[in-house]
Amino acid sequence: MEDDAPVIYGLEFQARALTAQTAETDAIRFLVGTQSLKFDNQIHIIDFDDENNIINKNVLLHQAGEIWHIGASPADKAVLTTCYNKSETSGTLASDSRVVSCAAVWRMPSDWETGSHESPDDSAHNPQTLELLCHLDNSAHGNAACVLWEPMGDGKRVISLADNHALLWDLQESSTQATVSSTATLEGKGQLKFTSGKWSPHHNCSQLATANDTAIRGWDLRTMSQIYCIENAHGQLVRDLDFNPNRQYYLASCGDDCKVKFWDVRNVQEPVKTLEEHSHWVWSVRYNHSHDQLVLTASSDSRLILSNMVSISSEPFGHLVDDEELSEGEDNHQEDKGKEPLTDSVVSTYEEHEDSVYAAEWSSADPWLFASLSYDGRLVINRVPRALKYRILL
Repeated sequence: MEDDAPVIYGLEFQARALTAQTAETDAIRFLVGTQSLKFDNQIHIIDFDDENNIINKNVLLHQAGEIWHIGASPADKAVLTTCYNKSETSGTLASDSRVVSCAAVWRMPSDWETGSHESPDDSAHNPQTLELLCHLDNSAHGNAACVLWEPMGDGKRVISLADNHALLWDLQESSTQATVSSTATLEGKGQLKFTSGKWSPHHNCSQLATANDTAIRGWDLRTMSQIYCIENAHGQLVRDLDFNPNRQYYLASCGDDCKVKFWDVRNVQEPVKTLEEHSHWVWSVRYNHSHDQLVLTASSDSRLILSNMVSISSEPFGHLVDDEELSEGEDNHQEDKGKEPLTDSVVSTYEEHEDSVYAAEWSSADPWLFASLSYDGRLVINRVPRALKYRILL
């Protein structure tokens, strides 16, 4: 099999929630949450054996409801969060029921990873159930859209976005209790709702970016106050955000206008760059954790696109420079006089999916490997093309 050939896994359920294992581990692991109306919903733990090019899966039951968002603890590989839908009955009639979106913290069973299964498929036939640690009770604040773990944190702080509220939670007692330490509220006319958010890994993890409708807002978590606003960042709904891991002021966004935009949040009048490679809504944008010129975008045009955005990366001239050097101009770049930033390009377009691609994630254990998930439950694991990998490394 070719080194760059994709590996495809089918869940047999609809799905749109995907995350990578972020706790310290050598394993290449992705977590997928399903959306099934007829059966118990599931968390699929996907371990990829890079040497043999095979997938090992384990299945855990998530009986609480359809999973819309999933997040992995940065400190404990057995702990995760989900946002899920469940029906609530407010009266005696069936018509009085309504669907609400909830959030909770879970733990995988302690004996789950002991290798006791007879075969990799055994857990799918006799799945164990996730252990509920605590609810992130947002009943007073509305429907949960997502839960964000503090980047590189100790697993003690999460943010939940619920309707027009951002709630900062402290997890205590091994995550079995959660208390709200502070909140921010989106204010304005109409029924304002957060659609997504991203916790910045910079500034000592004191900043948050959120999307609502066509706007992007930045928040200072120390005061829970707004620090910048990009009105009409996209022509239609903003779907996803991601921070450049190496350049603290750079933020990527994508939306229903089919565009991917890159922003310097110190000057939000115009995007630094705009990509228009997709032909339908763009659901997910992700920077590579180690090589920030590599950007993944996933769309309901059924395609995943890998772009090489080198001109706005931390290595625009082929070597690592920081924001201060870039903003100080040519004085620090005698060796680069007359040297143009390298050219941005689309590296690859991946078309293994047959349905809307709702999520894409880089592996935290292998910077050259990534997964994408389409609504029909197809998970595809791909690698950065070998030629580009060696060009970046050498």
